Amino acid sequence: MPGSVNTFYTLNTHNNSIKQVQKLSLVAVSNSVPQDICCMAADGRLVFAAYGNVFSAFARNKEVVHTFKGHKAEIHLLQPFGDHIISVDTDSILIIWHIYSEEEYLQLTFDKSVFKISAILHPSTYLNKILLGSEQGSLQLWNVKSNKLLYTFLGWKIGVTALQQAPAVDVVAVGLMSGQVIIHNIKFDETLMKFRQDWGPITSISFRTDGHPVMAAGSPCGHIGLWDLEDKKLINQMRNAHSTAIAGLTFLHREPLLVTNGADNALRIWIFDGPTGEGRLLRFRMGHSAPLTKIRYYGQNGQQILSASQDGTLQSFSTIHEKFNKSLGHGLINKKRVKRKGLQNAMSVRLPPITKFAAEEARESDWDSIIACHQGKLSCSTWNYQRSTIGAYFLKPKELKTDDITATAVDITSCGNFAVIGLSSGTVDVYNMQSGIHRGSFGEDQAHKGSVRGVAVDGLNQLTITTGSEGLLKFWNFKNKILIHSMSLDSSPNTMLLHRDSGILGLALDDFSISVLDIETRKIVREFSGHHGQINDLAFSPDGRWLISASMDCTVRTWDLPSGCLIDSFLLDSAPLNVTMSPTGDFLATSHVDHLGIYLWSNVSLYSVVSLRPLPTDYVPSVVMLPGTCQTQDVELSEETIEPSDEMIEYDSPEQLNEQLVTLSLLPESRWKNLLNLDVIKKKNKPKEPPKVPKSAPFFIPTIPGLVPRYAAPEQNNDPHQSKVVNLGILAQKSDFCLKLEEGLVNNKYEAALNLLKELGPSGIETELRSLSPDCGGSIEVMQSFLKMIRMMLDRKRDFELAQAYLALFLKLHLKLLPSEPVLLEELTKLSSQVEENWIHLQSLFNQSMCILNYIKSALL
Repeated sequence: MPGSVNTFYTLNTHNNSIKQVQKLSLVAVSNSVPQDICCMAADGRLVFAAYGNVFSAFARNKEVVHTFKGHKAEIHLLQPFGDHIISVDTDSILIIWHIYSEEEYLQLTFDKSVFKISAILHPSTYLNKILLGSEQGSLQLWNVKSNKLLYTFLGWKIGVTALQQAPAVDVVAVGLMSGQVIIHNIKFDETLMKFRQDWGPITSISFRTDGHPVMAAGSPCGHIGLWDLEDKKLINQMRNAHSTAIAGLTFLHREPLLVTNGADNALRIWIFDGPTGEGRLLRFRMGHSAPLTKIRYYGQNGQQILSASQDGTLQSFSTIHEKFNKSLGHGLINKKRVKRKGLQNAMSVRLPPITKFAAEEARESDWDSIIACHQGKLSCSTWNYQRSTIGAYFLKPKELKTDDITATAVDITSCGNFAVIGLSSGTVDVYNMQSGIHRGSFGEDQAHKGSVRGVAVDGLNQLTITTGSEGLLKFWNFKNKILIHSMSLDSSPNTMLLHRDSGILGLALDDFSISVLDIETRKIVREFSGHHGQINDLAFSPDGRWLISASMDCTVRTWDLPSGCLIDSFLLDSAPLNVTMSPTGDFLATSHVDHLGIYLWSNVSLYSVVSLRPLPTDYVPSVVMLPGTCQTQDVELSEETIEPSDEMIEYDSPEQLNEQLVTLSLLPESRWKNLLNLDVIKKKNKPKEPPKVPKSAPFFIPTIPGLVPRYAAPEQNNDPHQSKVVNLGILAQKSDFCLKLEEGLVNNKYEAALNLLKELGPSGIETELRSLSPDCGGSIEVMQSFLKMIRMMLDRKRDFELAQAYLALFLKLHLKLLPSEPVLLEELTKLSSQVEENWIHLQSLFNQSMCILNYIKSALL
């Protein structure tokens, strides 16, 4: 279960049903607390967790609803007590709190030299009473309501480590430092029975409540003893139930199920359904019990992360849902021997921890898809991801039998057929993954004079790249194993990573610098420096644009390969050991020194605007908390996300990037593309029959007053001097566009006229251009001004397509008038040469671009 120790997990056992307990699913994960959780307790409503000298109450297994502060030393015991909660610190100060008011109800102080509290219990049916155990061996029964010591049990002069209520009233089990379990009647102060385990102090005690008189006792070495209370004897031993000390064990109420957890980061459920009362493992959830040594994403969907640990296990964790997690187990030297002699001999035949591994899913359904090298071992083990077990072969050269040589680097080809293994002796061998047969070695005797630090194979199995501690980088032909090229590096390489899609090779050197090579040209294309400690790991983004490095100086840096600049850097509390990026680019996974979990970092650039400007050389990275390790993490992350966006300068694209560049307008094509075909469009859209207007008479018909009603005749104008010719000059009012063109003749500014034209639709543009002629209310001067506006647009090389469309429509509408006017003819001559010059320039650029494209398409690169 990767994660930090300042959160707790709530698991669902489905009402303790045997059939439904098969799904030990995760129900909730609590919010984080500032420090590591040191003890926990729960009642029917709340979960209590202590961290440092403070403890909090969690509602719905998630959010903190109460926080209790008052202790000066670290809290190590919690006991729910109705509407109260009892807490005890290492200074033996006991405080009783009211849960909902968070007020202190009672405080008891004990002398540590006389009575140092080591265990606490509320005996069943003992109202307002608690039983305290001490490291000195004595016990005390207190009435917390009256604040009185009721009775002192002298004990057994051995420190008390555990107290547990037995199913019988007045009977309590007492665990001691000597490994003894005392079944004691606290009502009469009588010892009923004694049991002894030889595995050290008793860490936890629990009783079965399903009708079987059985008691389970945990030990520091991971063994569990099962005792029959009727026969007063040991009935079974659950050896190696956990690889470390048993932290807690509890029998589920009225069920033959035992839940155990230990410091090995594992939670196990045991079922007792055998005839002899032994427990068998029913269900378990576990993470790594030791810090990680290597992590890598598996597959192309970015949903699984393979992780190897110092505990010797190889596990797969899902980034989608925890139900897809699975363990590939420990590596065993001889499986048959373990099966023949039992699990007790498994520890002696386990392989050392995995230091490096490589995986390829191409042929995972056919044969093993993972190759791993182990600490201090010459042979490399294969693993089958689909079957979740160690594979069939241990790959090593037959002629090498010395123990001084170890495997130091591995890689699998993209087809999944071959594994390349580098040794500390400088030898690089190739093996077939299907058969495990040795398929050759690179070089006559050895590939390198020093230890091999890295091996990689390109995506087409044409090229193999190896690097050694002597500072040489070598390129080999994969098929015939012949050396193609060799180059020396400025310093010894520490690690190497190849991005197969782009052919970019990243090298982390011992001088804390990074070199990036192109495997086609075999030249260094980028060099980065800035780390102040050993570079532990490298990772490429899926598109190959970013190179991410993790160093012992506690920084994670992101380098932009096209620009050759540092674009991101952050500082951590713990040095990162491994870094790997999802094939989909959404997450970055890291592991850290002395941490058991895998930490996921979200790629903010996928869902928000992020500045990728180069960071200055004197940039000091800010300290970032690991995911899930602080209570105010969400707030801090949101602030960090907002701050850069506030500092970023929003780029507003200018209307024209350069005066020499032809720039198009941002108007849609419907505004200018069909200007020459408006008559066709109108003809198609013309209705077949004109709309029929119904005949209507006026509502009030005027009549002449009189006895006989007669209609009034229309009035006639009898003014003889009034002309009957309609004055078109009065009716034809000039539009704003014409007025702006007239102003342009005076001040030679046509921006206002052009903006008016841009706002109009195709029909409006045609109407405006048609009205420029003298027959429609315009003038020769206005037409001349329009042509000057077009010249201005071509001179500035802006709105290029609009100038061409407007000019074409103008010529179509006024083609008969233009040759008869010398002024307009002169303007058209100038405009024609200008249009021709612009088109010749554009045509040369088009031809040049087409030539380059045709060469790239046809040339053999």
